Amino acid sequence: MRVLVSCANGSGTSLMMMRTAEKALKELGFKITNINHCSISEGKNSAKNYDVVFTPTTFVNMFENAAKKGVRVIGIKNPMSVKEIQEKVEESDLAEVFKK
Repeated sequence: MRVLVSCANGSGTSLMMMRTAEKALKELGFKITNINHCSISEGKNSAKNYDVVFTPTTFVNMFENAAKKGVRVIGIKNPMSVKEIQEKVEESDLAEVFKK
């Protein structure tokens, strides 16, 4: 599964959320083939190359075009919460599509 984590500036928050998302997904049994973090402006352009995008909830609407192309966009309130990311993933269809 290809994972993108995107936040306002693409430095601190996205890096922390990327590490949290990676841990959460691995604990759930997902195989991550590629994981990156970046700014919203970069993420909007590259999101179509990923299977799932994690972003703060305030930026979810910035990824509408990617979502229309089948990319799962998951809004996160607390970038340090493994539990929240796991809950959001379990609420989505990621397990049906990507878990092996």
